[in-house]
Order: sequence, then structure tokens, then C-alpha cells
Amino acid sequence: MRAVSELSTATAVRNRLRAELFGRVAGPNGPAARERIHFTPGPRWFGEDRPIRIVHGDASMFVGGLRALLLQSLHPLAMAAVAGHSDYRGDPWGRLQRTSTFLAYTTFGTAEDAQLAVDKVRAVHERVRGTFEGQPYQASDPHLLGWVHVAEVDSFLRAYQRYGPRPLRAAEADGYVADTARVAGALGVIDPPTDRRQLAEQLAAYRPELRATRQAREAAHFLLKEPPLPWPARPPYAVLAANAIALLPRWARTPLRLPYLPLAERAGVQPAGRALTGLIRWAMAAPTAR
Repeated sequence: MRAVSELSTATAVRNRLRAELFGRVAGPNGPAARERIHFTPGPRWFGEDRPIRIVHGDASMFVGGLRALLLQSLHPLAMAAVAGHSDYRGDPWGRLQRTSTFLAYTTFGTAEDAQLAVDKVRAVHERVRGTFEGQPYQASDPHLLGWVHVAEVDSFLRAYQRYGPRPLRAAEADGYVADTARVAGALGVIDPPTDRRQLAEQLAAYRPELRATRQAREAAHFLLKEPPLPWPARPPYAVLAANAIALLPRWARTPLRLPYLPLAERAGVQPAGRALTGLIRWAMAAPTAR
């Protein structure tokens, strides 16, 4: 009886954690979207064995997503577009939910739904334009789209390699970059990287354009110090944030005024990150077929 009771308690805890996490990430329409994404019959952009499904379906995305936002903020025009046209302060969860839904549709959904998701984002990008320090920008600019893409792919891959259950082998990691190029090309990115070498080269090519504007530092402060969360949820979020920082290269931390403490990160931050992502992975595990 005791073993049954303990199992029942663990199941209840797991269900509660799953519901809370899924609600935050997917929003009120999450259950209906999940049903459509995973159970609508039809061809898909990526087969079940593709690396993009492994990476995008893992709990390490919580760390990778935060890291991507911090890194992306270093391009002044990309950050200006976010600051001027995205309600990330007023509705941060809505923005997260829209992003996670897009990733889910393009990674796991039917080809038709994936294309519809891309078309919706492209329509939004066409309306996002302005100037920053006298320089015009438009969200549909292939060059800006390219920066957002490589920063995101680098972040998701690095997070998975450090916090995933099993690091991808070299060919799998290159395959992940190639998979994401399919989505990037549909969004309007010209010549997205198709392996890790090209990814590193393109990231390096953007370096001269990067700097931390006031908007970028304000966004980093909001993400790291002012999360819109109840107090009980802030300690685990702080662990995710610390691990996102730990994944950033030193050249990206310095302009954002983020700490560089490699010994402390290896001894404390990374083990805590692995433990927390393992807990999230356990909580989020659910049948993918009926």
C-alpha cells in the first residue's frame, strides 16, 4: 500500500508540474494546438528520426530559449524591432507562447500547418519596420532574419549538447543545423547554414555589427531580474537564467554586463541546470501517440 501511495503522489506531482509548465509555454489554446500538431494525419517537413525533433522536443529548450533572446539582443536593429513592435514587457508569456507554437508547428506539425505558421510570421514581419539611430530596419530583411536564425540555432544546439539526455553525435548535430535551414529558408533567410561549420562562420560574420544598446541591456535586465513569475517559481527560473548566461561566450556577456565566473559555473550552475532540466523533462514526458 505504501508503494502504491508513493506512486500516486509522484504521479500527482508530475501531472501538476506538467500542467503548470505546459500552461505557461503553450497558453490556453495549448491542448487544442497539441492535438492538431501531433495527431493530424499528413506529410511533415521532418520525419520522426530527424535531429530537429530531438532538440526541439527536449527540456533544454528552456535554457536555449533564454540564451537565444540574450544573444539576439546584441544586434541593434533586431533589438530595436523587438523593443518597438513587441509587447515583451506587457505580455511576455504571450510572446513565448506564440514562439513555442510556431516551433511546434514547423517541427512536428503537418507540412500544410507548418507553411501556414510561416506565412503568418512573414505577414507580421512585413509590418514591422522603423528606424534606429537614423538607420532603417524591417523585420523581413533577410540579413536581420539571418542573425535571429543563427543566434537561435546556436543557442538551441548548445543547450541540448550540454543539458540534453544524450549529446548529438557530429553528424546528428550537423543534421540539426540542416533541418533548421528548411524553416529559415521558408521564413526568408538567404543561404542559411546547413552544418556547424557554416553556422560558426555566419555567427562570426555578424560580430562587427553587434553591441549592447540601452534597449538590449534593459531587455536582459527584464529577462534575468524581473521575470513575471510568482515568487515560488523564481528560484528555478533563476537556475535556468544562470545556465543561459553560462552558455554565452564571454564576448556576448561583457557588453550586456553579465558575469563571467567559469569555476562557479562548472561547480554549481551547470550541475543545478542539469538537475532542473532533468526534472522538467520528467514532468513534461507524455505519450505522443494514442
